[in-house]
Amino acid sequence: MHIHILGICGTFMGGIALLARQLGYEVSGSDTNVYPPMSTQLASEGIALSDGYDTAVLDPAPDLVVIGNAMSRGNPMVEFVLDRNLPYLSGPAFLAQYILRDRWVLGVAGTHGKTTTSSMLAWILEYAKLKPGFLIGGIPKNFGISARLGDAPFFVVEADEYDSAFFDKRSKFIHYQSRTLVLNNLEFDHADIFDDLDAIKRQFHHLIRTVPQNGLIVAPGDDGNIKDVLDQGCWTPIEEFSTSSGWQARNLSENGSSFDVYLKGEKQGRVEWVLMGQHNINNALAAIAAARHAGVMVHHAIDALAEFQNVKRRMEKRGEVNGVHIYDDFAHHPTAITMTLEGLRRQVGSERIIAILEPRSNTMQMGVHKETLIAAFAAADEVVLFQPDNSECSMQVIAAGIGGNAQVFDDVDTIVHHAAKDAAPGTHLLVMSNGAFDGIHQKLIDALELRAGVAE
Repeated sequence: MHIHILGICGTFMGGIALLARQLGYEVSGSDTNVYPPMSTQLASEGIALSDGYDTAVLDPAPDLVVIGNAMSRGNPMVEFVLDRNLPYLSGPAFLAQYILRDRWVLGVAGTHGKTTTSSMLAWILEYAKLKPGFLIGGIPKNFGISARLGDAPFFVVEADEYDSAFFDKRSKFIHYQSRTLVLNNLEFDHADIFDDLDAIKRQFHHLIRTVPQNGLIVAPGDDGNIKDVLDQGCWTPIEEFSTSSGWQARNLSENGSSFDVYLKGEKQGRVEWVLMGQHNINNALAAIAAARHAGVMVHHAIDALAEFQNVKRRMEKRGEVNGVHIYDDFAHHPTAITMTLEGLRRQVGSERIIAILEPRSNTMQMGVHKETLIAAFAAADEVVLFQPDNSECSMQVIAAGIGGNAQVFDDVDTIVHHAAKDAAPGTHLLVMSNGAFDGIHQKLIDALELRAGVAE
């Protein structure tokens, strides 16, 4: 069977490609803006990539075309598929029909922390020798790959609320029929497809309706938006975290690198790990609870987290030159930016932090979060904002709101020159983007090494 995937280099569709390859299918795909780590991951699996949307690659016709949600009417390959009546599915529908049928699906949903929590959960199951399958919107360092079939029955999936395809505007997670469901949190996001927070809540309630009564929902006890969703109707047992009556973290170290795990007031063990921040502690509690539902004893889950290596592009240290540290982080929502900066601040104390942001998401470029974005940089000493072309949101307005420690640039090389010039030993350069950002991380490393060589 030959499957051709449109939009193959997105994190989700790239995972679909890997799973289809592991099923033994011939897989090819088309996309633009191809960049690592997904492009290199696909190439290593022998998946043929076509740059652009040339319809010639659909002749002879594949057995099935899987269409990513970035594709829309007017795309030449989409029109070719429709005109010639080629069989097609959305990515989530392919996953549901070809992979998840007869599997115990552990879904992780929410505005923030899906990738990290999914990675934790998959690793806990792996540590317990359950060999789970998974599809995650990033590359967990413990596995080095974003998706695999694994062994039945368990399959962990990052359950995204974004729409499924141009012909299916339901959220992706509706397709998955999770038996164990984690709801991390809920805020307004994806303003390009959701009119308001209530529209997102509606999709989350549709998700709740798909979880069986012999399943489990793991949810925060202190998130009012999640509570609103559950209050619309829930037919599944719920375990809460961050509440005294459910899962709780106590006796935290200053930066969150260790904490005690409690369930219903009884200590279960202590996590000692490489991650930091309250948001990751919450992610850990959710993952432990979900794994317990799948049969993993809590102390085994705690032991597994001690060996958890995080996810690529989640506070990933890309280099250090003469005492200047360069980090890559996927944060592209004000809450995620705040949590990332606060976590780094707790780790580095009073050392200088320069936050560098590419506002690449549709929601960010629409200016929906501009008020909360201003406050998100409170923990940074200096803020550098990139102004994308054709963005509806003026970064100059954001910088003015932040104050004199914020500057705006419209060229990546200029940002590199500015940051490298200002970075003294003990400086932390935190780059935040959900794209490649024109290879800025390596450019920063190169510029700092060049400066160090000249100084010598």
